[in-house]
Amino acid sequence: MLKTVLAACVLLCALTINAEARQRHKAIGLHPECNVTMPCVAPSASTPDQVRVIRGRYIARQMGFGAAIERRAVRDSKARRSAASFEAAKINIAAQVVAHPSGCPSRAFCGCGAAVRVFGAPIRSLWLAANWFKFPRAAPAAGMVAVRRHHVFVLEAHLGGDTWQVYDANSGRRLTRIHARSIAGYVIVNPRAG
Repeated sequence: MLKTVLAACVLLCALTINAEARQRHKAIGLHPECNVTMPCVAPSASTPDQVRVIRGRYIARQMGFGAAIERRAVRDSKARRSAASFEAAKINIAAQVVAHPSGCPSRAFCGCGAAVRVFGAPIRSLWLAANWFKFPRAAPAAGMVAVRRHHVFVLEAHLGGDTWQVYDANSGRRLTRIHARSIAGYVIVNPRAG
């Protein structure tokens, strides 16, 4: 009789411990069968989506194929860039890659390219974009230059709103383009009035 009572107590304790473990797994977002019938990984995430992604990556690694798909939040700056791209697309101006400005270096040449476009020659003192700030401020118009730290381009034609068709030397991948671009965040200067 004593053996039966002792066995019942041990069985009850074992079931209680197992139930508590399962409840704890459930509280942090793991499957109730975690480490019982299948392997699991402790999440280092705070949301159910992050837990799902981490667990999916672990299972994918174990099985030898791709990872779980993540849902990513769109950042504000990315949304603004896409809104500007959408505005440019509505205007329907295709970007046009043009020849590298003559006399300009192969890298960091936006200031040099703007000088060639405005003055017809690569003026060495204007190769640095910050040196364009010495010109007087102006309202946006064709022939004016948009400048900010580390970049400068020449305004060619107004397309609507703050979008302009611009001559943009070193506009990406060391290419010179004539394309639609927003002037938001740029200072407009008049290089001919200096």
